Amino acid sequence: MKRALARRPPPWLLAWTLLLVAATAVAVESDPLPVPRAGARADAVRLYNDGVALLVARDFSQAQQKFEAALALDDGLAEAHNNLAFALRMQGRQNFAASLAHYDRAIALKPGLAQAYMYRGVLFMQQGDPARARQDLERLRGLDPGLAAELERVVDGAGEERGRGGVAAQYD
Repeated sequence: MKRALARRPPPWLLAWTLLLVAATAVAVESDPLPVPRAGARADAVRLYNDGVALLVARDFSQAQQKFEAALALDDGLAEAHNNLAFALRMQGRQNFAASLAHYDRAIALKPGLAQAYMYRGVLFMQQGDPARARQDLERLRGLDPGLAAELERVVDGAGEERGRGGVAAQYD
């Protein structure tokens, strides 16, 4: 009787799996923010927190609406820009430009927001721009080594698969 040879999964499946892990991590990491006592900021944070709950439920369209409403009240809420970018990105390639603008805004408002570098790096890979993804990876190394390791796996795993269903092609 012949022994079955252990088969390695195809490289595109590994890249896709890493993207899925990276894509779902923000919903786990996005904790609600403490709500101030009153004012527009309080209302914005409540809307943001509602959006976080929708991200966890993977209802990206409704989460997008909550984050946009929060930003209408307080455009300086970096976390809302970051999570809006994520919600947009998860809804498809047609949203990549808007997603990038919100990741950039989140980073401009809060340069130490590690998740924004992580998921902007994933977006760059989806757009076929590994050089910019690696720039975010280098910045992320000093902010959050754990997230940097995740992004590194996405960058390294997807780079081999461009054109064969890897990260860059996930939302075609």
